[in-house]
Amino acid sequence: MWTNTLDPRFAETDALGHINNTVLPIWFEDSRTPIFELFCPGMDINDWHLIIAKIEVEFLAEIYYGKSVEIRTFMIKIGNSSMVVGHEAWQEDKIVAKGSAVMVHFDHQTKSSKPISDDTRAILQQHLKTDT
Repeated sequence: MWTNTLDPRFAETDALGHINNTVLPIWFEDSRTPIFELFCPGMDINDWHLIIAKIEVEFLAEIYYGKSVEIRTFMIKIGNSSMVVGHEAWQEDKIVAKGSAVMVHFDHQTKSSKPISDDTRAILQQHLKTDT
């Protein structure tokens, strides 16, 4: 599991005084950076090998400004050329949101998926969570 602790910014709050629902997909994307680095060493956008096929976010409790949030990122499923990445947002030892992203290892020149290498698969499997 990868973890990313962040401090919500005041600009991420809404009129109700808690973190706006549009922020979680951004936090989850930022927390996928270790996965991006596996597929795209150096994070060169001209040599990018991943696309998003689907994202889901489930809000479980309000998230507040002024209190750190830990995003836990893990693998749910690893296929031949795609994967399901799971996310959990925790604040004050309570899960406040969860979600997932289906990512595809992609060749932009041929516009088709391509298999995940054995080396990359081995690293991803170290972060596999089976009790989601």
